Amino acid sequence: MFKKVLKCYDYKFIIALVILSMIGLIMVYSASMVTAIARYGFTGDYFYQKQKFALLAGLFFFCVTAVIPYKMYQEKRFLMLALGGITTLLVLVLVFGHTAGNATSWLVLGPVRIQPLELTKLVIIVYLAAVFTNKQEYINDLKRAIIPPIIIVFFLCILIAMQPDYGGILLILGIVAAIVLCSGISRKSMLKIAMLGVVGIGIMLVVLLVTGHIDTVFSPVRISRFTGYLHPFENQQGDGYQLVNSYLAIGTGGLQGLGLGQGVQKAGYLPESHTDFIMAVIAEELGFWGVIIVLGLLFFIVIKGLRIAQKCKEPFGALMAIGISVMIGTQVFVNLGAVTGILPITGVTLPFVSYGGSSLTLLMLSMGVLTNISMFNKFEEKHKVALVKERKLKSV
Repeated sequence: MFKKVLKCYDYKFIIALVILSMIGLIMVYSASMVTAIARYGFTGDYFYQKQKFALLAGLFFFCVTAVIPYKMYQEKRFLMLALGGITTLLVLVLVFGHTAGNATSWLVLGPVRIQPLELTKLVIIVYLAAVFTNKQEYINDLKRAIIPPIIIVFFLCILIAMQPDYGGILLILGIVAAIVLCSGISRKSMLKIAMLGVVGIGIMLVVLLVTGHIDTVFSPVRISRFTGYLHPFENQQGDGYQLVNSYLAIGTGGLQGLGLGQGVQKAGYLPESHTDFIMAVIAEELGFWGVIIVLGLLFFIVIKGLRIAQKCKEPFGALMAIGISVMIGTQVFVNLGAVTGILPITGVTLPFVSYGGSSLTLLMLSMGVLTNISMFNKFEEKHKVALVKERKLKSV
């Protein structure tokens, strides 16, 4: 039985994931050396060592979740514990959180920094997948099936907005929209949900106004992100500084790049070179072909996830696979949009590649869940085929 289970794992998917993570680890080292020494006074490998530790932790959680049957997450006790735990963490962030990058999004526990937002995304995926699976018989009854879980997600988004982290909310809304659209609801129900969404955004703005957080939405820093995005070359030393230097890094790299570790923009010219703008460093040092390899691996992982959802014959696993795949795909799109000037800068990192311990660990955990769904689908399919053949032989 154990050997049969091992044969059902998708090793191409696992190899692609490991290769992408290793490329990310190498590029974090290259992109962060100057920043670690010049800006923070650390050793050159400071961020590399922290990212390596996060990757090892992520691989451990990947192995754990790749083995645990994913249907266990559908149990009511697990869902209640997960929602209660993540709500507690989001509240603790508002009270005791560490502020960095104009947002109080981290809990500092000694040498470890935790960003609850990353765990929130996965909890929401599992929760919505379980709820909509259990309510398939009356999925178009908005009052019973749709509105209650959306209210819970809306409450979590308010807590995140108070940090504030609007880039995180954008990602969550994309995930929620994908799961709702694939839950089996009718077009008429979709229209009603869209109208409720508009009302919900209005309520959120009112809450932010009452709590005194509305100024953070239209703060000078956030307004500058839009002006820098729309007219980067009109103020190259101000609002457009990040985007202009990103363009310079991408343009300098050409087809083959300057060589690993030979980039110039990371030497104090390109802010957040090891986090939000690491793709610009990849373009400069590894060139067009390096970018194609990274994007190809990311595209492969997202498509594989959607294929797993398509092959899954029960709604819980399918909806979870869709949510995880859309989470990664949306994050890739938003990050690359900021790096290339298609979208305003939102502070969203590139999955598996950018520096960020919480993000990398939770992404690897999510990939373990996705791998487990794939394994169970393949195992059940082979098992059923074997049973059918056995019955045919007996009948003969």
